[in-house]
Amino acid sequence: MLVVHNTLTGAKETFRPLEPGKVRMYACGITVYDYLHVGHARSLVVFDTLARYLRWSGYDVTFVRNITDIDDKIIQRAAKNREPIDALTERFIRYMREDCEAIGVLPADHEPRATEHLPAIVAMIERLVQRGHAYVGGNGDVYYRVGSFADYGKLSGRRLADLRVGARVEVDEAKDDPLDFVLWKATKPGQPSWPSPWGPGRPGWHIECSAMSVEILGGHFDLHGGGQDLIFPHHENEIAQTCGATGEPFVNYWLHNGFVRIDEEKMSKSLGNFFTIRTVLETYPAEALRYFVLSSHYRSPLNYSDANLDQARAALARLYTALRGVAPAARADAGAMERFRAVMDDDLNTAEALALLQELAGELNRARAAQDDARAGVLAATLTAIGGVLGLLQADADAWLKSGGMPRGLPAGTEQEAAALADAAIEARISERNLARARKDFAEADRIRDDLAAQGVVLEDGPSGTTWRRA
Repeated sequence: MLVVHNTLTGAKETFRPLEPGKVRMYACGITVYDYLHVGHARSLVVFDTLARYLRWSGYDVTFVRNITDIDDKIIQRAAKNREPIDALTERFIRYMREDCEAIGVLPADHEPRATEHLPAIVAMIERLVQRGHAYVGGNGDVYYRVGSFADYGKLSGRRLADLRVGARVEVDEAKDDPLDFVLWKATKPGQPSWPSPWGPGRPGWHIECSAMSVEILGGHFDLHGGGQDLIFPHHENEIAQTCGATGEPFVNYWLHNGFVRIDEEKMSKSLGNFFTIRTVLETYPAEALRYFVLSSHYRSPLNYSDANLDQARAALARLYTALRGVAPAARADAGAMERFRAVMDDDLNTAEALALLQELAGELNRARAAQDDARAGVLAATLTAIGGVLGLLQADADAWLKSGGMPRGLPAGTEQEAAALADAAIEARISERNLARARKDFAEADRIRDDLAAQGVVLEDGPSGTTWRRA
């Protein structure tokens, strides 16, 4: 059975959904005001893979991944660009979906937008006010009363007394307690607003996720995910306000992925050390970025570097090379599939799953060398089956290798692209080389091979002839 590390308890626990055979899960999505970076890619890929694995394991999964389309950062960026907020968010939602599709992140079952759930947000705040968990501050904002929730801090392991030490008191003293957080922000000139019992305004960030998750999944559901940076205060605040509004336990299992790091610092927009997905995909295949993310356990730090992406691309090339020209059998190897299940059931250990893929590729190469077509077919089916759960190895192997794994061949805007030979020209040069070898002109054959290698084309001679791939 699947075992996951539950942030709420700090321990690995057997995953048992509330309703047998069904899983309701929520992952914090994107605030849409800029391009996605590799840190976003990690969280998206991790929870996409979890949803894929749960479905492969036989669960009926309802997966919700929200879109934050109203937020201080969005308002500031729209003002800076001198464009309407809707135009900004629609553009970056489109870019987000393009990037997700590129790296194999499937659409969630529900992708709620905050601006489409304002009635539910207002209703939840009203319940919190009625139950004494929230109040209207002197500035017109509505705040959550942190001290009203006895379990505040249980997710992050923080105590209210410790949090209050050195806490900054608001200058206008609008809050009863410096730890109280905003649920509804009173409107300011030039900012978007919606009607509410407390006057026009807009929701705070934390309440958006609570209201949307409860409206779609109910007040008590199975699993909630996100990056480690969201544990406090975002997810802590989600627990407090949701439990305060519903009186239910909220979420049973909390999963958090580790940071992507560059030079030992977290990758983030605020630090200015981030690489967008689009920038990375100018140089590397999208599938290599996904492989790179899965190559480390989801809770561990992930070190971003060109060297690590090079390794991911080379690892994928080995897998596709093994698959090239092999017709998958109708069945996969049962023992290998059970090994895959075992490593994934151990807190979604994708690093071990990728190691298994490489091991199977080696076995496939040996079966091909021994001309054991039946065994090779079974192993090819196994590789593609496991790859399908991980979001890998679903492309045609020959096409992937000939394109260098890039959707449109070599990276756009590079010198390689300008120098690259068309496929037909490569095939013609291989034919010339074959004629040279037939007449035992090995110097000419070697010259052609070297000429192609200099242009990024690798030739591979085998029993069935010569194949090629982009370096």
